[in-house]
Amino acid sequence: MRSRSNTSQRGNPQVTNFRIALEELLRKSGVDDVDFLREGVRVLAQGLMELEVSQQIGAERYERSSERSNYRNGYRERQWDTRVGTIDLQIPKLRKGSYMPSWLEPRRRAEKALVAVVQEAYIQGVSTRKVDELVQALGMTGVSKSQVSRLCAELDEVVEAFRNRPLEGRYPYVWLDAKYEKVRENGRVSSMALVIAMGVREDGEREILGLDVGPSEDGAFWTAFLRQLVARGLKGVLLVISDNHVGLREAIRTVFSGASWQRCRVHFMRNLLGYVPKNLQSMVSAAVRTIFAQPDQQAAKSQLAVVVENLRKQFPRAAQLLEDAEEDILAYMAFPTEHWRRLHSTNPLERLNREIGRRTEIVGIFPNREALIRLAGAVMIEQQEEWMTAPRRYFSQASMAKLYAHDPSLGRPELLPLSAD
Repeated sequence: MRSRSNTSQRGNPQVTNFRIALEELLRKSGVDDVDFLREGVRVLAQGLMELEVSQQIGAERYERSSERSNYRNGYRERQWDTRVGTIDLQIPKLRKGSYMPSWLEPRRRAEKALVAVVQEAYIQGVSTRKVDELVQALGMTGVSKSQVSRLCAELDEVVEAFRNRPLEGRYPYVWLDAKYEKVRENGRVSSMALVIAMGVREDGEREILGLDVGPSEDGAFWTAFLRQLVARGLKGVLLVISDNHVGLREAIRTVFSGASWQRCRVHFMRNLLGYVPKNLQSMVSAAVRTIFAQPDQQAAKSQLAVVVENLRKQFPRAAQLLEDAEEDILAYMAFPTEHWRRLHSTNPLERLNREIGRRTEIVGIFPNREALIRLAGAVMIEQQEEWMTAPRRYFSQASMAKLYAHDPSLGRPELLPLSAD
């Protein structure tokens, strides 16, 4: 029985080829330790792939078998970065379906890991020199500036695809905000506005709609940004939440005609308290908060009139500001009460801004606008993926249904009366 088994193995092309590869490896054993190890890993990996493919298709090479379920169809080349260097693998191809070595894919190929390390290091604001040291610490060869540039170019492709993807469905709620970062341009460093748009779809899921970088938050820049969102498919906007920036407000009126505007309540309170002495700010803040504690918009307007009257004598400028901002700071109350907590300010964007700021602080000054977009875009993609896997929707479908009293296919759906809540 042993002799028949040995005869069968000697007649197996796969075993024969593996033996030839081992003999060739043996001849190289005295040449160079590194080359010997690299070739040894390649031979072992190639042998494992051939064995795994044979098991997957139910037959060896050239073997006739009733258990065969597929056929080999040549090879595809793939480089594999390891601790002993880069290895050229010949991964078998199949006529039907595909094959990927199980011992590579579940643990992620070192090539993917290397790309991820370099890209993540860049996202974290690590310099090229530090990236090179980081890769060497992993036991691999260093990464040159050209390699980092190539990997960053791949990241650019992903970010641009994210920025320009089509927007599908309706987005009744849209948040807009900007943060300033230092960027080098035309030989000098200046603060540039990184603008961000977030929306909630009619199914209650939130989504990052877009981002861009401009020299300032002027009306022309905001208008171009919002029009680009509309060109990508943004529609059905009922409420826009933002700060009271003049250029931004004008852009919202121009692009989202018919939509309501909610002035960020957090920013408004800071502006209001700027007209109040510091030792009395707590008292005034408590009085203003009674407005937002009302059960509906009409009651809130009535309470606002009372607070304005009480403030007018001692703090006339604060009272006038509050009176003039009545419609803007209470716009969110025309929507379902379940949404109020997240509609009255730009706070839903604050966590995202903090994440971006944590990374950009390491960089300090960006070499150009593209570098800032690359970094911020990568952070936003990560955030979007986190939102997609969240166990709960941002707003429940039941509460979102209260937005529409008629067929959503109509131009601008009417709002249900607050009594329906």
